[in-house]
Amino acid sequence: MNRAFRYVLGQLVVGMIATTTVLAGILWLGNSVKFVELIVNRGVSVTTFAYLTMLTVPNLLNFTLPIAAFAVVAFIYSKLNTDRELVVLRAAGLSPYRIAKPAIALGLILTAVSYIFAFFLTPASFQKFRELQFNSRYTFSHALLKEGEFNSFGNNFTIYIRERNGESDLRGVLVHDTTNPKEPVTYIAERGVLVQGEKGPRVVVFQGNHQKVDAETRKLSVLYFDRAPIELSGILKRPDVRYREARERGTLELINLKRSDLGNASDYGKFKTELHQRFVSPLMIMGFVLVTVVSLVIGDYSQRGQWKRVLAALVLNILIAVSSLGLAGLSAKVLYLWPVLYINALIPIGFGLAFLFVAPRLPATSRLPSLSGASG
Repeated sequence: MNRAFRYVLGQLVVGMIATTTVLAGILWLGNSVKFVELIVNRGVSVTTFAYLTMLTVPNLLNFTLPIAAFAVVAFIYSKLNTDRELVVLRAAGLSPYRIAKPAIALGLILTAVSYIFAFFLTPASFQKFRELQFNSRYTFSHALLKEGEFNSFGNNFTIYIRERNGESDLRGVLVHDTTNPKEPVTYIAERGVLVQGEKGPRVVVFQGNHQKVDAETRKLSVLYFDRAPIELSGILKRPDVRYREARERGTLELINLKRSDLGNASDYGKFKTELHQRFVSPLMIMGFVLVTVVSLVIGDYSQRGQWKRVLAALVLNILIAVSSLGLAGLSAKVLYLWPVLYINALIPIGFGLAFLFVAPRLPATSRLPSLSGASG
């Protein structure tokens, strides 16, 4: 029956690739809409936008694998049942375990792939994503200035940009600086350019005027200029060290993490729970697969379809996912409860395998659908 195994597994693999691609593509498009504003209003280049959105792909794939696994196993085995191919396999004497073996093989493959994502690809991509966000926040040439708005930085600096062309070209610039409350300064210029100076970012304005009110005489003085640099390095104080979240830390780093390594010791539970989740989350794929295939393989053939069994499998898988999220949140607060995460993930696997091995073969009279009425 190796031929039957390859036949079913082939359908599962093809369906898995197609379903994962579609689901991940939909989520990626939805997620990319959030970043379109960076191009429209903040002048971020298309290259930076594409790089930023691609960094979210590993996390999206890791999220879609369990959902796609359930959908594909449910669809393929329901189709095999509708086409009476499961009936043929049962009539040939195959046990429920051997019928479910292709789904188990798919689950093992997906679990291994998910571990690669959880241990390596997802943390690395999320770290790059956060670094890009951090650099954009403290670098004016990327995403700080919105056009058509008064951009305030602290209580002493406001910049208005009428229009942006690309990352650095500015049109209609107004800069109001009250760093020195005794001598507030306002720059108005036709255009400006964002550049990176030795001390940090600066904006060079052209064809404008410099307005200042004398603190003693209260008189306004206006100075016209062709070119004037405005230092922006002191507006945002860039931290010397960026605090890295649990999701962007390497797996080995989380394993060796100590409370003293964190600036805030109360986050220790969150970091350790993240470590356990990287071991537990891939196991949910196998749990989803086994719950689904057991629901569809165990039992008699039904001409009415198996929608009730698919619905039951869906409800059980949702309960598994919800309980996993709830226990993860609880474990972050009460760290010694972390073994419950593994128990919750292993229970569906254990029960699924037990049902497949313990379930007896159907008797010969029930292997084939009733043909009464067909002979007439």
